[in-house]
Amino acid sequence: MLMFTKQLTMCVAGAMAMSGCHAPGGGFLPFTGGSSTYYSTESRPTTITLVDTNTEEAIFSIEIPVGKQLSLDFVVGAGDDSVLTPDLMRYQIFEIGTRIGRLRNALTVPGAASRRIDVTFRQAPEMAIAPPDEALRSDQPQGEATWWTPQGGQLPPDAGRTIYDD
Repeated sequence: MLMFTKQLTMCVAGAMAMSGCHAPGGGFLPFTGGSSTYYSTESRPTTITLVDTNTEEAIFSIEIPVGKQLSLDFVVGAGDDSVLTPDLMRYQIFEIGTRIGRLRNALTVPGAASRRIDVTFRQAPEMAIAPPDEALRSDQPQGEATWWTPQGGQLPPDAGRTIYDD
């Protein structure tokens, strides 16, 4: 009995430690009312809009950048108004493929019977934005040599030589 109690305590402690995290597909203990993840790719750039069905007003809308995913979760009863916005929506943008992370943004929202999530797709293709630390490529305007541009420029000193000229 002592061994079972110890295992149960460890399991509960682990679940409590992970309660502030998100994992697509429900993570450790998935359930129907769990979190959702929406992906935006070059061929399916995605926009998510949360609509208050009482007023048909869009209360939240986000264009998910290409190459990213939006994860969101609704916490029932954690809102600031027990009638109009009784729930709390937690959300975060991650890199596509992120398996676990914290949902650091929040917004109070109407209850489940009074909200709708609309998923729309922007015109494709839409190119992903390169990370700021990515090295410039020679086909990008900032990385082109002057002689490679339409305006032209001086070739480097060894550009006219071939390997056979030595």
